[in-house]
Amino acid sequence: MSDPQRREFLVAAAGIASLATLSGAQPALAGDPSFMNNVPDPVLSGKDLPTFKFALEKSEGKVIGNSYGKEATVEQLPISKGIAGVSMRLEPGAMRELHWHATAAEWAFVIEGRVRTTVIDPYGRAETNDFEPGDIWYFPRGHGHMLQCLGDKPCHFILIFDNGYFSEFGTFSITDWIGHAPKPLLAKNFGVPESAFDSFPKEEVYFARGKLPPAEQSAPLQGWVLPPETHKYRLLAQPPLAVYPGGREWRVDSSRFPIAKTITGVVLELDPGALRTLHWHPTADEWQYVIDGTVSVTLFGSHGRFRTEQLDQGDVGYIPQGYGHSIENVGDKPARILIGFNTGIYEGIDLSQWIAGNPTDVLASNFSQPPELFEKFPHHDVFITDRNGPAK
Repeated sequence: MSDPQRREFLVAAAGIASLATLSGAQPALAGDPSFMNNVPDPVLSGKDLPTFKFALEKSEGKVIGNSYGKEATVEQLPISKGIAGVSMRLEPGAMRELHWHATAAEWAFVIEGRVRTTVIDPYGRAETNDFEPGDIWYFPRGHGHMLQCLGDKPCHFILIFDNGYFSEFGTFSITDWIGHAPKPLLAKNFGVPESAFDSFPKEEVYFARGKLPPAEQSAPLQGWVLPPETHKYRLLAQPPLAVYPGGREWRVDSSRFPIAKTITGVVLELDPGALRTLHWHPTADEWQYVIDGTVSVTLFGSHGRFRTEQLDQGDVGYIPQGYGHSIENVGDKPARILIGFNTGIYEGIDLSQWIAGNPTDVLASNFSQPPELFEKFPHHDVFITDRNGPAK
C-alpha cells in the first residue's frame, strides 16, 4: 500500500471509529454486520442493570391547547435504544399535521375516542382510514401521514416506533418545510403566485386545529388510488389469539397484518395474581405500556444481575433483546398491557418450554437434583399462569 493510499485508509478508519464512538457502539468486525448487539452496550454492561421504567404519562411532553404528545426515547429512558414510544391525545378539531419520520416506522394502538388518518406511499397511492378503540395502524418508514381526532370527543392513542433514537433526528412536518422554503421556489413548485403563501404558517404547527372533520371520508385531490396493502387492523375486534386460566393474549405480526414488517403488537390481559411466565425474545426488544392495572416486571441480565420494577397505569417498561423477564399482576384488578416488538415476526422462548424440552437426566445433572423432581415440572410450555401456578 502506497503512502497516499495508507493515509486515506487511516483517515477513513478514524472517521468510522469516531462515528461509532459518538453513537455508543462499534461496528461488528465479523459475522452479520447488521447485528450490532454483539458489541457490549455501555448502558447494559455495568455491574448492575439500569432502570427499565419510565413514567410516561407523568412526563411534561409537548402541549398545545388540550392536545399533547409525551415521548419515551433514549433521552428519557437510555436503555430503550431499539424502540421509542409516544402517548398522544388530540382534542376535537385537532390533528397531528401532515408529516413523516425519516428514521422510524410507526405502529399505533387506539385507547380512547376515534381517529382518522391519511397516508401516502412512494408510488402516490393514498389511504384514509377511521379507527376506534382497539384498532391499530402501521405506517412504513418515511411514508407521509396525518392523524386527526374524529368526532366531538377527544382521542388517545399510543405510538410505537422501531427506533429508540427517532425523536433525536426529528419529525419532518409540512408547515416547517413550506414555512422555511423560499417563496419563489414554492411558487415554481406548485404553479401559483408567491402571494399565495403570504398567510401560511412561518413555523411548525405540529398540532393543527380547525373544524370538526366530516363524518364521511372525503376523496383526495387526485381521487382514490389505494395501496395494495391496508394500513389498518382491528386487533381487539378479533378473538384472543390464546386464552389461559390467568389471562388472554391478542397478538398481530406481519403474518396477519402484512404491511407491518418491522413491528409486532400484543395486548396482554392478566387477572389478579396471574403471571406471564419467565421467557425471552431472541430476535427483538420489548416495549411495554400499562393501559390498566399494576404489574411487577422482572429483568434478568446474566452474571447474577436481576432487577424488578413496578409499573402502574401510564408507565413504560423496556426489555432488551435476549434478556430474560416476566410480568406479574400484583394489583387487585385485571391488568392490561400494550406490548410492542421491533420485529415483523414474533418469536419467544419460555423457561418452562426450555426445561420441558430436555430429558430428566440432563436436568438432573445440570441442577444436581434427583430426576424425579423434574417429573413434577410442567411437561409443556406455560405462557400464563393464574395465582395458583401452572396446571399439572
